[in-house]
Amino acid sequence: MRRVGQETKRCMSDLTETGQNGLTARFVFPAEFVGFQGHFPWRPVLPASCEIQGAVAMLETWKQRRVRLDTIVSAKFSRLVTRDEELMFSCLVTEAGDDRAEVKVSVVRGGENVAKFKLRVTFEPEAAVRR
Repeated sequence: MRRVGQETKRCMSDLTETGQNGLTARFVFPAEFVGFQGHFPWRPVLPASCEIQGAVAMLETWKQRRVRLDTIVSAKFSRLVTRDEELMFSCLVTEAGDDRAEVKVSVVRGGENVAKFKLRVTFEPEAAVRR
């Protein structure tokens, strides 16, 4: 999973804070992105887990700390994502104390909803995340 996380961060740009505990970022997953390998060879589709990893990448970059995914509270993936498509991720982070948070995530492509999910995460106390 570490390789997927590192490659996902490289696909992210324009990370921006939007108000109190809000974040947006743009993602473009190129054809050579590791997530497309074997999913599916005849028609590469981005695995839903990579969209979740995108939200984690945003949080790690924002907080400069590792993020542990504790729970996927809810998830709805409504559109397939293929290579080289621009996705806009929006996150709303609600801190829950003890370095824990709930994160509502929306993924949009060209004005269409691609996914919505809610995560519970913990911000790890160790050193800053490597870039």
